[in-house]
Amino acid sequence: MTAPTAWARFALPDGSEATEPAEHRGLARDGVRLLVAEPDRLRHVVFRDLPAVLRPGDLVVLNTSATLPAAVHGTVGGGRPVPVHVAAELDDGSWVVEVRLAGGRGPDLSRRPGDVIVLPGGVELTLTAAYPDPERAPSRLWRARARSDQDPAEAPGKDQGQDRRAYLVRYGEPIRYSYLKWPLPLEQFQTVYAGAAGSAELVSAGRPFTDRLLTRLIGAGVTVAPLTLHTGVSSPDKHEPPAPEPYLVPPDTARLVNSAKGAGRRVVAVGTTVVRALETVATPTGEVVAGQGWTDLVLDADRPARCVDGLITGLHEPQASHLFLLESVAGPALVSAAYAAAVEQRYLWHEFGDSMLFLP
Repeated sequence: MTAPTAWARFALPDGSEATEPAEHRGLARDGVRLLVAEPDRLRHVVFRDLPAVLRPGDLVVLNTSATLPAAVHGTVGGGRPVPVHVAAELDDGSWVVEVRLAGGRGPDLSRRPGDVIVLPGGVELTLTAAYPDPERAPSRLWRARARSDQDPAEAPGKDQGQDRRAYLVRYGEPIRYSYLKWPLPLEQFQTVYAGAAGSAELVSAGRPFTDRLLTRLIGAGVTVAPLTLHTGVSSPDKHEPPAPEPYLVPPDTARLVNSAKGAGRRVVAVGTTVVRALETVATPTGEVVAGQGWTDLVLDADRPARCVDGLITGLHEPQASHLFLLESVAGPALVSAAYAAAVEQRYLWHEFGDSMLFLP
């Protein structure tokens, strides 16, 4: 992965974290601030102004993945509490999990293969290997086997353990980090256009959209297209690349992207997840081909964006790996200028914070 860019070591002023949803701050979802970053200017508007910022013919691509209640309360050693964040379910039925320290103090890096955590419902979670690199030590993420006495016998080639979605719907709660003031219901962690559930955390770039705003965009001649990428858990490690994530780019969305590109229109991704999915199926010439699977694509200066022309995003922490993806779309100079302005103007960070629109 590319070495950290110097500007990405910025410091957040006190009070820069959004500790509650916009609605709790007296705003509508689309009432958060939007910093529009273009090569010749930076503008400060409100998210609901988006139809006036975009052009007729622009294509906005959304990630329709819905959020699962992916946090569960486990125990070890006869009852000591151990929070567990369930990031994904792999094709063989095993889970990808992050074992956390109590009190929201970050990942528990003391875990080793063979450790067993007891989860609600009589499920035993056995850590089998570090993920995605089995040789990584210590590891934040783990491949794990989740089983209960009610599980059927294992079939050849397929782990018949607990189904992640069904289990989390029954026993889980939304992942909540320490900067949030209080627990929130799952619906606060959903976009208004959420479809199939699969993400461990809110696909946050799309949270400011409302039904009315989407209608206004379409009325202004902006086309909207869906795809799905189920996100894992956020990475607290400064330079850790994103783990593999499952995606689906439908044929109609691929067609719309290629049509927009062919007509000289802009393709605007809503979130880094959309960029990752589209660029995974983009050819070297920028043509998008429908597809699905798991992506381990890392975008940075060595692999810039090929088909995405614009990006709506939340604000990422200093030195986060997502900042490299922003640079792959908009270039380091524009991203650096935008972040300097966001710090100066006291924009709010995290999933309930303010937004940026890069139009390089």
